[in-house]
Amino acid sequence: MGRLFLIYLEGNKYTCKHCQTHLALSDDIISKSFHCRHGKAYLFDKVVNVTVGEKEERMMMTGMHTVVDIFCVGCGSIVGWKYEAAHEKSQKYKVGKFILERFKVLGPDGSNYSITQDTQMAGSDADDV
Repeated sequence: MGRLFLIYLEGNKYTCKHCQTHLALSDDIISKSFHCRHGKAYLFDKVVNVTVGEKEERMMMTGMHTVVDIFCVGCGSIVGWKYEAAHEKSQKYKVGKFILERFKVLGPDGSNYSITQDTQMAGSDADDV
């Protein structure tokens, strides 16, 4: 394996909660109204320092999507997913965009999003716009 080169972000950033690898800037948030099985999730235009998994079809609240999970390059933790394709015309704006699950990242102020009792812990990831 070669040497790992990380991209360091300047400004208000989201980082991996396990290893603090920089992942995204708050300026690149498109929407904060997404949800996943652990609670809140944010839609980003750009994310750095991640690798992608295998493409798979997932049924979400807004229909069928082709997605790949994204993993932190620092520690290998899954931090969210990337939209590769949307089957519904109204959802095409998500293609090429990234979801970071708030439960799996630290906020710009170092805050950690905690799971509440009313958060659904089972079922597939879902998005809600």
